[in-house]
Amino acid sequence: MLALQTSVPPALQHFHAGVEAEKNGQLDTAVVELRKATELDSTLAVAFADLGGVYIEKRDYSAAIPPLKRALELNPGLNGAHRLLGYALLAQGYATEAIPHLEQAHAEDALGIALLEAGKLPEALAVLEKALAQNPNDPELLYYYGRTSGLLSKQIFDELEARFPDSARAHQMMAQDYAVLRDVPGAEREFFEALRLSPQTAGLHLQLGELYARAQQWDKAEEQFRLETGIQSGSAEAFYRLGEALLQLGKFHEAREALVHSDQLRQDMPETLYQLGKAAAMDGDDTTAQKSWKHLLSLEKDTSLASQAHFGLAGIYRKQGKHADADREMEEFRKSQSKPAHTDDSQK
Repeated sequence: MLALQTSVPPALQHFHAGVEAEKNGQLDTAVVELRKATELDSTLAVAFADLGGVYIEKRDYSAAIPPLKRALELNPGLNGAHRLLGYALLAQGYATEAIPHLEQAHAEDALGIALLEAGKLPEALAVLEKALAQNPNDPELLYYYGRTSGLLSKQIFDELEARFPDSARAHQMMAQDYAVLRDVPGAEREFFEALRLSPQTAGLHLQLGELYARAQQWDKAEEQFRLETGIQSGSAEAFYRLGEALLQLGKFHEAREALVHSDQLRQDMPETLYQLGKAAAMDGDDTTAQKSWKHLLSLEKDTSLASQAHFGLAGIYRKQGKHADADREMEEFRKSQSKPAHTDDSQK
């Protein structure tokens, strides 16, 4: 055993001691041992790579960069060192320099961030989308993907405004910006100009109607949604929004007709089914209301829409004298109120 120990070169002895110290969480000791290994053997690439890795664990990114660069000079094929160097460079703000190392290591999460920081937005979006598909529940990736998407959209819209300032789409974009700021008069003015320039553009009346709906101006919203259904007779969303506005205005029969049409165009949409049930119930058509809400409950259980469907069914059953059924639905409603409801993510 003694002969075996003495046959190991001193540099390797310090290297192994450094690796063991790192495993035990003794990072300062690991740094001392690995630095000694690199001093004794300036060609030991793995020692330089591990030394850089320990510095990264210590969050000392500037100290990590020189040994990692040296490791790759000695052995360009060390993918682990490429990954670590890419991380360290990115952490220090050297995004452009980090990119080739992260590409070599196939570290797509960090690569997407580096591309974003380097201003390469289309490339960043593609890489982050791929990384997000592999890790859909990573909040960091979701943040950077959203940020990249937003910046890329802004870049494109800025170009649209600069090159085609008098186009219908440029005015539509400005209207959307005003709408986000809740500036209804400003958004309205830009939507009107877009419609003047291109009156048959799909979606313009819909977006203007949504602006009015958010402002609780339901009569104006109805007018715009109805105009949209004339342009897009196959749009389930346009008929849904029209039905919603009519329901708010107390025009229950017309609302039911619009929502039935929306449901025919795109079936199994929980929001449509809930509003259809509500409009039918207010119009005195309990059969359609009951059918719609039961169908909704077959699609989802623990959402706010499902909760309201239980409440609505309880009212219908009570009116029909079906007290046991009414009590059952009210119990389901109470249960749903006692726990957090899942978000209704149905999209028109």
